[in-house]
Amino acid sequence: MSSPLTIAMPKGRIFEEAADLLRAAGFALPAEFDDSRKLIVDVEAENMRFILAKPMDVTTYVEYGVADLGIAGKDVMLEEERDVYELLDLKISKCHLAVAGLPNAIRDEVAPKVATKYPNVASSYFREQGEQVEIIRLNGSIELAPIVGLADRIVDIVSTGQTLKENGLVELEHIEDITSRLIVNPVSYRLKDERIDEIVTKLASVLEG
Repeated sequence: MSSPLTIAMPKGRIFEEAADLLRAAGFALPAEFDDSRKLIVDVEAENMRFILAKPMDVTTYVEYGVADLGIAGKDVMLEEERDVYELLDLKISKCHLAVAGLPNAIRDEVAPKVATKYPNVASSYFREQGEQVEIIRLNGSIELAPIVGLADRIVDIVSTGQTLKENGLVELEHIEDITSRLIVNPVSYRLKDERIDEIVTKLASVLEG
């Protein structure tokens, strides 16, 4: 038997939706796969190995060839700009990147402070708008920044908008729609193209159906 195909998967909601999609495409993932606390899970029946990682790390594992394939949010791909190929829009975990802030915030400030865990995306966006801003990188609870006065605005993922609302914030600008994508290491795609194309075909069939 050939070496297993290694797939990097993000933990959390994307993982659950991706696992359901793989099952719908005919891959026999065991029930305990969803509840496993292991960081590496082997599925011998499919000759697959899954690496369970933080969402921001998936593209890194794929770029460096530790994983052949990965499932990553478009937000991560935009921020990290890794050397990977995007094979398929999986159309799961739909959300969008947005600028948000307090509803009564003054908008004519000079070089406003913008808090985000997407500094590259935020810098690029505001540069395209011709606006000079100061980027403050945070790793969590981005909504807290305007409330405590750390930043004038934030750039973050918005799904339902409920978190913004609960923290007294409003969406100010829509940046880009986000879904999860199937990505591949360029070398793996050359060496394992038949196996990878088979997976893409099965997933695409489910998405089209």
